[in-house]
Amino acid sequence: MSGLPLLSLAIWVPILSGLVVLLTGADRNAPLARMLALIGAIAGLVVALPLYSGFDTTTPAMQFVELSPWISRFNVNYHLGVDGISMLFVILNSFITVIVILAGWRVIGSQVAQYNAGFLIMSGLLNGIFSALDAMLFYVFFEASLIPLYIIIGVWGGPRRVYAAFKFFLFTLMGSLLFLISLIYLFLNSGSFAIQDWHQLPLSLAAQKWIFLAFLAAFAVKVPMWPVHTWLPDAHVEAPTGGSIVLAAIALKLGAYGFLRFSLPIAPDASHEFSGLILALSLIAVVYIGFVALVQVDMKKLVAYSSIAHMGFVTLGFFIFSPMGVEGALVQMVSHGFVAGAMFFCIGVMYDRVHSRLIADYGGVVNRMPKFATFFMLFAMANAGLPGTSGFVGEFMVILASVKFNFWVAFAAASTMILGAAYTLWMYKRVVFGAVGNRHVSELTDISAREFLILALLALGALGMGLYPQPFTEVMHSSVDELLRHVSISKIQ
Repeated sequence: MSGLPLLSLAIWVPILSGLVVLLTGADRNAPLARMLALIGAIAGLVVALPLYSGFDTTTPAMQFVELSPWISRFNVNYHLGVDGISMLFVILNSFITVIVILAGWRVIGSQVAQYNAGFLIMSGLLNGIFSALDAMLFYVFFEASLIPLYIIIGVWGGPRRVYAAFKFFLFTLMGSLLFLISLIYLFLNSGSFAIQDWHQLPLSLAAQKWIFLAFLAAFAVKVPMWPVHTWLPDAHVEAPTGGSIVLAAIALKLGAYGFLRFSLPIAPDASHEFSGLILALSLIAVVYIGFVALVQVDMKKLVAYSSIAHMGFVTLGFFIFSPMGVEGALVQMVSHGFVAGAMFFCIGVMYDRVHSRLIADYGGVVNRMPKFATFFMLFAMANAGLPGTSGFVGEFMVILASVKFNFWVAFAAASTMILGAAYTLWMYKRVVFGAVGNRHVSELTDISAREFLILALLALGALGMGLYPQPFTEVMHSSVDELLRHVSISKIQ
């Protein structure tokens, strides 16, 4: 498959599959829509996997590059490529799309074609974000990806779905406008929209600072960083299970990815100038949001806050400017895709049976659902950072890098190990252990073969990455070293 345009296929196979699913029309064709959606999702994963098998880990250069003119007047090109930083996220996104289609197989009973098509189209757009090397192409994919998720939350979400969808859209759009202004400024100074050209562009410190702050406005909301995180719990609580999985596993990674692709290499001097601010915001997310998660009564809201804390670890790892810190943050991003996606699916499994997300409405679930309780325990432990699971690897690398940077930063960051265990295991204890809590729990049935398959696939990712992280880390080394080389070179005119 080396001669094929793999990145274009990873983008357009899901999008075209989604359009085909839309053509199935009304819900009387729901079985056909589901089957076509699953075939499209699997096809998207199949064309993405060779990106890993054919990847050259010895070079930081972009690979699988595709370049075609798009808007010649403004030097805008259809320019794609991946390096060791972005390649894993294309594969992770394609994998999660398969999980999401399976997750909604029996749960979504109305507008089935539109629901599945939304996820397929969004999958292609997200792959476009991770592989775009032209800033305007990146921006188009970046903004377009909001639309399917907005619709999914607004149509198939909970009682306050319209409020949550609008809040999500307005928060993310606000930062994106400043991002667009920065892109235009960089184009006017370089005559190009090629992101890699901007990495070499000399800029004054004042210009770098303004550009960095504009990028921060766009990416901090996407991460989300404290204090612009308030849209996320609402979006998670109201989103259907599939929407929560994609939001946690992939969409939250877009802001962090933007820091690596734009902020650090384009404005390296400003990145160092503002690193103290970013570290402070990251530690607030890790510590304060951890305490906020402790007092939640809604399982989805608790896991949503834990996602904010985990993503605080990611931005912390980026802005201590060490190879281990950046690689640890990237590992944490991939791990969070498996673990947070699995946690939201586990909550969805219970919600589909009891129609409640409140911790108080459960108790003794293990008595009725032993297989489910076993999987849920694994993912709860991974969320708490248990050694042997993927949740431990990234956090350990970031903490180790933080110790070399500043002991007290590392001390504050390491508190997440305690807080993560506290809120996750406290929730698990109240939901799963003890006597059967009520009539609804006594009527529960254990997971089906479909649910078992989904949980087994996610468990394979969480355990495989935890026990043997090298296949994930070895592809990052060259690209991370090259990124940090850029960040260490002053670009002040």
